[in-house]
Amino acid sequence: MSSLAPKVGPLGLSPKTVGDDTAMATGDWMGPRMTMKLTTQNRQAQIEVVPSASTLIMKALKEPPRVRKRQKNIKHSENITFDETVNIAWQMQHRSLARELSRTIKEIPRTAQSVGCNVDGCHPQTS
Repeated sequence: MSSLAPKVGPLGLSPKTVGDDTAMATGDWMGPRMTMKLTTQNRQAQIEVVPSASTLIMKALKEPPRVRKRQKNIKHSENITFDETVNIAWQMQHRSLARELSRTIKEIPRTAQSVGCNVDGCHPQTS
């Protein structure tokens, strides 16, 4: 809340209510850092979660939530399926710089490689 106060104070919003709304909106996404879009209209704040590709990949791995301060340098050595990769690419298409969905699908395994997981049991570079 202390970091929200200088940003939402001039808009006439209460940092406490914005912080509570943020906590409710990000309840599903425990662990990874999230980008949020804050829209204000008539002194009412609406919060929208904008997940990144790596966050969607970690959610597809179905790992238990973790506390960032306690657990560092976690290796995600599990697999995701190609269908999950296509679903992630479909969600990320509007944020990608690729013109076609097929190019966005090719971006997601590279992100999975940086997270440390495989796609269908194969190294992401070969898929």
